[in-house]
This record gives sequence, structure tokens and C-alpha cells, in this order.
Amino acid sequence: MSAPKLIVGRDVLIFFEDRDRDTFLPGDRRLRRMLRKAVAAFRPKKQRVTGFEVSFNLLCRALKLANQTIHVNDFALARRYPDFPVTLCGYTHVLEAWNLPNPAVLGPGLYDHPKQNPRLMQDHRFYAYLTFCGWMRDMFATVYDKNVLRIWFGGIDLEEWPDTKGRVKDVDVLVYDKIRWKREHYEPALLQPVLAELSRRNLSYAVLRYGRYTHAEYRKLLGRSRCMIFLCENETQGMAYQEALACNVPVLAWDQGYWLDPNRERWEDEPVPATSVPYFSERCGERFAEAADFAPALERFIERLETYAPRAYVGEHLSLRESAELFMEAYRTAAARRRRIASDPVPIADSQVAV
Repeated sequence: MSAPKLIVGRDVLIFFEDRDRDTFLPGDRRLRRMLRKAVAAFRPKKQRVTGFEVSFNLLCRALKLANQTIHVNDFALARRYPDFPVTLCGYTHVLEAWNLPNPAVLGPGLYDHPKQNPRLMQDHRFYAYLTFCGWMRDMFATVYDKNVLRIWFGGIDLEEWPDTKGRVKDVDVLVYDKIRWKREHYEPALLQPVLAELSRRNLSYAVLRYGRYTHAEYRKLLGRSRCMIFLCENETQGMAYQEALACNVPVLAWDQGYWLDPNRERWEDEPVPATSVPYFSERCGERFAEAADFAPALERFIERLETYAPRAYVGEHLSLRESAELFMEAYRTAAARRRRIASDPVPIADSQVAV
């Protein structure tokens, strides 16, 4: 059987690797992945997928909605069409054995900081690197040429996350606790003062800790909650708070302004500007920088609670359609640049671009 003819604007070749690596036999990482998910089915409060797998799934979903035919980890097809663009995403070992000449878009996923592989974009095959948000792009631009950096996000499906504003609410505040580092400091210095202030104002609340709930529990709580407080050091996207926004649940976010990953000092001597809510506006809610700022921020937040329009913001800025468009722009660029230098390029039918 002959291989299908590939057309940019109709076909996308994606190569994805999750966190597992082969150990004893070629391909045994896939078996371990299946076993891990089977075990997770009996431990529903544990997170079942990695963040990179979530991004990969959202990318595939957006592209399918944009009428793209997706080919995942099809090495034979990529070898047959060496001038056709590919995407390499997930964990960094997807790059380790990559020996094909295809023009490539890198991401989503891969590196936390460009100094983990400072010469990466010197490879003539790599035409674009996807970053999740503005502050991440700025950080990568300190090492990589800014012209190869593109912003891409996983889109939010408004049908999957319906408007809950009209429902009966019996929880005033949902506190989303995603404090990952230095909990011994931030629990007494941040979380406890936040909860104490809610109690002082006689506001009912529920606390949801990252990684210790199911999606069903989160959906149910969003439907019951008037608003959400989001406690996270920094995010490159922040799916959880965006899902709350999609449900028309306004968010009050702790946004201290810097990248607090403990690994930062391995690559940077100076603080790196960052945010916990990289996609946000005054229509979504409020922010506060530290515990001392929380009470006045909460006051403003409660006063304006009925005026926010977070779901409209998500529909305008975080749609699956926009997600697909951002990706396809990078993908088409890789194809076009390769076409200019390839001696026998794959035909590119711009008129058939579906996005």
C-alpha cells in the first residue's frame, strides 16, 4: 500500500514522548505507561497524566477541530517525505534519537529553560520553538533568537466547561491550592492568612489542593462556587484557573511576579519575571502580590464580583480555534522556509489550508 500524499494545511506529523524512557527493551516505556494509567484508575485522586501529555492532547484536539489529519510518531511517513514539516514535542528525549532531516517545529513541552540546551536552535532543521506564554518567550529570548520563538497555548473548550453563573451557589470561595515549593513557608505565611481572612468575613470556602482531586470533583465545585482564589507561584499556562474562568467563575490570583522554580538558580543568577496568570485581564478578576495585600484585594474583588466577564475573555483569547491557528502559523512557516532551500520539496497547497 502506497503512503498517503501529504499536504500542508491538511496533514500534520507529530512526534511525542511522555516522561517514560525505555529501560530494558525497546518500547517498554509504552508498557509502563499503560500500567501506570491502569493503576491510576484505582487511585482516582492522583493525577493520571503529565502536563506535557495534557498539552499534546489539547494540540491534537485543536488540530482535529481545524480539519487536520494528524499522524503521530509515524517515522516511516516522515522518512518517505523528508521535506515535510514535523513537530517534536513532550519530553526532551524525543530529540535524543532524532536523525531525520524534516523541517521541525519544537514544542509544546521540552525545556524549562533555554540554557538546558543553548545550541538547540543552531540545528538547521529546527525552524520554530513554541513557548506557552509571554514571560516564557522573554526568558527563552535571552538565549535563542527571538525570531524563532512563538507563543502557543492549549485551547479551552467552552462546551466542556459550561457557564455556571446562573446556578445556585453554596460555596462563596473555592481556594485552589497549587503551592508547590517551600510549603513549610507558604502554608503559614500565605495559605493560612488567606483562610483566616475568609473566615473573618464569614465567607464559606472549600480548599482544593493540586494533584489530590479528580476532574469530576473540580467541575462540581466550580458549579457550586461564586469565585475562586488561585494560589500558585507561577504558571506557563495555568489550565485550572482558565477552566474556572471558562465557567464564568472570577479569579483572585496570588501573583508575586517572579519565577520561583527551585531549579532557576542552576541557570540564572538574577530573578526572572513571571506570573501565575499569564492569560488574564481586569474582566477575569483581581491579583495580589503577598499576604499583606490580600485583604484589600479581596475587598475590591468581592465588590466587583458581579461585574466580571471571565467566560467572554476565554472565548476571545483562549479558544481551540486560536490554539490551532497559532500552531499552524508556525508549521506553515517551517514548511515554507524548507521549501525555499529544498531541491525536491513536498507540494504545499496554500489554498487547502484549513485553519
